[in-house]
Amino acid sequence: MEDKKEIVAEFIKCENCGANMQFNPETQTLYCDSCGTLKDFEKDRQVQELAISEAFENEEIYDKEASVYTCSNCGASVVVSSDEVASECPFCSTPFVVKNSDLRGLKPNAVYPFTFTKDKALEIAKKNVKKRLFCPRKFKKEIKADSIKGLYVPCFTFDSNTVSVYHGRIGKTHTRTVRTRNGTHTQTYTVWRNISGTFNKFFDDITIATSSVLSQKILNKIAPFNRETLAVYDKSYLSGYFASHYEKDIKTSWTEAKDVISATLRRNILSQYSYDKVDYLNVSTTYNNTTYKYVLLPVYALNFKYKNK
Repeated sequence: MEDKKEIVAEFIKCENCGANMQFNPETQTLYCDSCGTLKDFEKDRQVQELAISEAFENEEIYDKEASVYTCSNCGASVVVSSDEVASECPFCSTPFVVKNSDLRGLKPNAVYPFTFTKDKALEIAKKNVKKRLFCPRKFKKEIKADSIKGLYVPCFTFDSNTVSVYHGRIGKTHTRTVRTRNGTHTQTYTVWRNISGTFNKFFDDITIATSSVLSQKILNKIAPFNRETLAVYDKSYLSGYFASHYEKDIKTSWTEAKDVISATLRRNILSQYSYDKVDYLNVSTTYNNTTYKYVLLPVYALNFKYKNK
């Protein structure tokens, strides 16, 4: 697992004036702010699942012509095209210190494009901070669009056909009235039973956060994303935005996904029975035809300096 945040910034030049074009979430096209040129590009919605076994073996150069800018304030590493200049950190707005290197790892193969603009994000943010009673008053007053930046954050999604063999012992609590020499009283007892069997389940898009930019806890809150907008990765979607590269590799992510699957399987298996106690439950699972996607998720990040932090 790497110990730094790596961010990629993509730029596409306008054919008319040479300025940087940006992806417009409303029109889903590229737009040149300098001369007003619109440029559409082909969008492929047929995202392919990739064999996880191949991912374990492959390590590609993500961008052979890239400059890595390291923030001296928060430690984030931002990767931009070698012919561009990164002006500030997308997290804390601190100027960068340049460091050149190639970014290695798997390439993203899918992306959820931004679907609304920074102005809309500002509107949502203002409504949100009004509900925050302990939020600094200065922050509520000075929140501006130029402090909001669009970030594509990485995750891995996993599909797998599982076959589980299980056995265990569960119990159900009962009560009965017992007569004694001194009268009657209620007695509680447990009826135990052994269970065993085979349980089959297909898991679709188990999503694992892979960057400290977006924690698993927050990702679980905002998921799921609209599957209809999912597209095959194209750098045009990233034009004008930053995109972080994964810090948690696919082997570690798959281990976490299996933990999620295991917990779900236990709940599903037990849900077939009536019980209120579990003595033990042993589950042995086989994973078949496991595939993955390396997906970029759209997130707006807001920076604000408060008491020099």
